[in-house]
Amino acid sequence: MPAVRSLARTVTVLAFVCVPVLAAQSAFAERGKHGSNGQTEQRADTRGDNLSVTVGGVVFDRSKNGRGDSVGAVTSSTSWSPPACWYAPKYTPEQLQKYLEPIWEAESTGYEWDAKQREKYNALDDKKGFNKDKTGKGYWWGSYVNESFPPGWDKCDKDYFWVDEGDPPPADIENAVTPEVLAELAYAEIRVPGTEVTLAPAGATKVNLPTWAWLDGAEFKPVSVTASVEAIGIEATATAEPVSLRIEPGTPDAEIYPASGVCEIKGGRIGAPYEKGRADEAPPCGVKYLRSSGDGTFPLQATVTWEIHWTGSGGAGGDLPDGTFGATQDVVVQEIQAVNR
Repeated sequence: MPAVRSLARTVTVLAFVCVPVLAAQSAFAERGKHGSNGQTEQRADTRGDNLSVTVGGVVFDRSKNGRGDSVGAVTSSTSWSPPACWYAPKYTPEQLQKYLEPIWEAESTGYEWDAKQREKYNALDDKKGFNKDKTGKGYWWGSYVNESFPPGWDKCDKDYFWVDEGDPPPADIENAVTPEVLAELAYAEIRVPGTEVTLAPAGATKVNLPTWAWLDGAEFKPVSVTASVEAIGIEATATAEPVSLRIEPGTPDAEIYPASGVCEIKGGRIGAPYEKGRADEAPPCGVKYLRSSGDGTFPLQATVTWEIHWTGSGGAGGDLPDGTFGATQDVVVQEIQAVNR
């Protein structure tokens, strides 16, 4: 029957891709080999700035997240990435029974498989089957996936498992929600402002004259997302704080200020606005182009690095990999026109 279960799983995944917002208890039609529920439920509650979204058993509070059309997700500066799938509380004993028994009765996974499942969950015992004797004292946990299906989304393939109230999930099950895992999931929800820098002096940039670059400090303030699992009373907040701006001028024929190309944040601002009469001075953050862009432009890349740390239930906390978010803007560079008299 593995082929039948595999086919059932494939059909379910395809259906999920087509319908991204699903009910909390919909699930894959097979168990065991392919794990529990790979589904990602999603509910949104939007009231003014209090935006919260429930995804895969986790509630995300985005009320302190970045806003606006130019915001985007940070990308880890290392090879690390947020969990693509995770385990969280999913069913009470009665809910799991209500979900599984119709599947067994339909015999869609075969008599032998169904019999083993009935035995595993002690389904024939009216009082203790599905851990009904522990009702209100724990949950059956299942797997969920990131709705964008990033690499690794199918690695959470363990079947449902029981966790008593107040106990941590089994240590050998990777990505079972803990404050740290919640912080990692919150990382993926962080949105930060765009990075189009202001360049001056005004007008087209001139060859061999320093061009000042800066970002509005009012837009670059810390943002955060809180992830929580209300059923077991744990939460974590991931906070991103801007620390620097990296400028890449889009051509090797340029000098960068400072020479490292990394402009640190000072006084809540990245760089400094240009002031009239300082055209020949080296700016704290900027670029000097050594040749004209001709009839075209140079693609200046501006990338902000965000330090990300987290705090969670029980005093837990720590650092997560820095995140980056950048944008490219076209820069016209003209030759300085001499006036002959």
